[in-house]
Amino acid sequence: MDYIPYGRHDITPADIEAVIAVLKSDWLTQGPQINAFETALAQYCGAKYAVAVSSATAALHLACLAAGLGSGDTLWTSPITFVASANCGLYCGAKVGFVDIDPHTYNLSVSALEQKLAIAAQRGTLPKVLIPVHLAGQSCEMAPIAALAQRYGITVIEDASHGIGGQYQGNPIGNCQYSTMTVFSFHPVKIMTTGEGGAILTNEPEIYQRLLRLRTHGITRDPQQMIGHSHGPWYYQQLDLGYNYRLSDLHAALGCSQLQRLGEFVAQRQFLAQRYNHFLGDLPLTLPAQHRDTASSWHLYIIRLKLDQIGCSHREVFEALRAAGIGVNLHYIPVHTQPYYQQLGFRWGEFPAAEAYYREAISLPLYYGLTVEQQDYIIQVLRTLIP
Repeated sequence: MDYIPYGRHDITPADIEAVIAVLKSDWLTQGPQINAFETALAQYCGAKYAVAVSSATAALHLACLAAGLGSGDTLWTSPITFVASANCGLYCGAKVGFVDIDPHTYNLSVSALEQKLAIAAQRGTLPKVLIPVHLAGQSCEMAPIAALAQRYGITVIEDASHGIGGQYQGNPIGNCQYSTMTVFSFHPVKIMTTGEGGAILTNEPEIYQRLLRLRTHGITRDPQQMIGHSHGPWYYQQLDLGYNYRLSDLHAALGCSQLQRLGEFVAQRQFLAQRYNHFLGDLPLTLPAQHRDTASSWHLYIIRLKLDQIGCSHREVFEALRAAGIGVNLHYIPVHTQPYYQQLGFRWGEFPAAEAYYREAISLPLYYGLTVEQQDYIIQVLRTLIP
């Protein structure tokens, strides 16, 4: 059996032709494919606006800037996420804090959030921005999160880097019903890809206009946004300190093509997740729990080892799977335990649910092109290791 990665993109001849067509066109960047991709993405998710950018990290950074996050402010997020969900606050000069996870869904805990907000309100240390992370493609409990955020005057930015194609309360993740902005990732291991890339969705026109400027150096060519009068058709003004976070037309064309297959991608991931559930259900494992209000896009399939029932350690199981050619991974190391964050004052023991998760979690391979034969091999190896 050849090596099986934990995630992999799926590229068709139609995807390749879409990119070749751009290479033959007059626009390689800042051309019509950007608007086409943004329009299709917003329509798919049911949001008013989409802004395509160079990565989800860039999207998180711009979303925080558009929300007005800066020095003296605080951002809260989950400790079980990639470091970008927290780093984006530091990029803006803000402080960062964490809210422990729900031990069943592994998403940000609503009860922990409610308790932490009550204490912060008494101390005058409320966050300005909250970033709930839709881990593995399952939406957080956005309705109660949004209600708490509204009560305390907090801006919510959904980190849906794993979440495109998933649903919450029967509606697409990304419609921003319960948030000011939603961020997606289109890295090759995600549900769909643009090669590298990300996007921010919003329903607020002022936020949308600010995101467009921030994406391109803070510059506008729109006379209606300018201070004073335009000097002529060549004129532009820098209104903000922005960045070069643009997505190229090559990437956008791939995104347009991939977006047409998003339903197919998610359906196959759901099928494979159900097979894992069926064939692993009798092992000493905790399988992914799904909240009744959600329909996951299944970016990841995360198991937790019941170590008190297994005759080997977490590391031994992980390394044995890797030795068998199975590219398991661990999503994620709790951010507050990273050396950089330890230097900021965070300590082991602060977020016990996240740390318990880390001691037991393994992400099994799950992607559109994973065959039943490959999945059966993964299951067989697991059953041998964990009888």
